[in-house]
Amino acid sequence: MTTILRAAAATFLLTGLAVEASADGIRLIPQPDLVWEVTPEGVAFAALKGNRFLESYMAMVRLPAGLVSPIHVKSAGMFGLIVSGEMVHVTGNVAPAQEQVLKAGDYYEIPAGLAHLSKCVSTTECVTFLYQDGAFDFVPVGETRP
Repeated sequence: MTTILRAAAATFLLTGLAVEASADGIRLIPQPDLVWEVTPEGVAFAALKGNRFLESYMAMVRLPAGLVSPIHVKSAGMFGLIVSGEMVHVTGNVAPAQEQVLKAGDYYEIPAGLAHLSKCVSTTECVTFLYQDGAFDFVPVGETRP
């Protein structure tokens, strides 16, 4: 029965429907129940609210230790909170000596259209809570959108 309930909860999460734990409308998703979708680059997304490809969304995001993204832009603003690991988010013109390392509990905000790169600089994976105010895209600088 527990397996069936977890499968149903995962289905609701993937379709963006709320999983309510009680009659008062409180929605709870224990960490072990998160459903992670891993990209070919190794970045994992666990949907919390919304479909990231269609609309604004909230998700847990997990990056492998040492991952460095190419410089890119996004069409939507990003708002994040580091849960674990250590990350750097910078524009292309910041010298490595000037990079600020963010740790658990630190907040970051990246405006839509700002060319930047992100890196997980810890020896363990980085996990963030992410809200994006529009649909997900990832456009490396120098490329054009289809």
